[in-house]
Amino acid sequence: MVDTVRRTGRDETEDERADRMWGELIQEIRVAQTGVQILFGFLLTVVFTPKYDDLAHTDQVIYIVTVVLGSCATGALIGPVSLHRLVSGRRIKPQAVRIASRLTFVGLVLLLTTMTAALLLILRVATHDSWVPWLVTAVVAWYLLCWFAVPLWTRRRYTTE
Repeated sequence: MVDTVRRTGRDETEDERADRMWGELIQEIRVAQTGVQILFGFLLTVVFTPKYDDLAHTDQVIYIVTVVLGSCATGALIGPVSLHRLVSGRRIKPQAVRIASRLTFVGLVLLLTTMTAALLLILRVATHDSWVPWLVTAVVAWYLLCWFAVPLWTRRRYTTE
């Protein structure tokens, strides 16, 4: 008798899968978390420089929004670590992985907005040119392509039904 059932996954239990997915998620978070923490750290110092007082009101508002976005991104990307610590040993790892994954996605979106706002602020202050919004838009398009379009295309293209 020929086995016509095609294997489409690993031979692992739900708990083993959750353990594997948790490890992969933590590795992904480490990359994003490092970037947002470095960016956020630099952002926090700007307000204490003499140049800050010379910024136009609009640029100060962009700065404040950028700091708040960076703070929110930091919270979302650190959230899975706290979640894991507080639910560890409760036998709900599959659910925790799903929630942590959602927090990480929110953190990535917030990181995207933080980087966009920071780039806008830096280019406005550095150049005062009218092409700044166009350049920022191009960079955001690049982020969207790299962070979302290519992964979603890959998922759609190579996921079997």
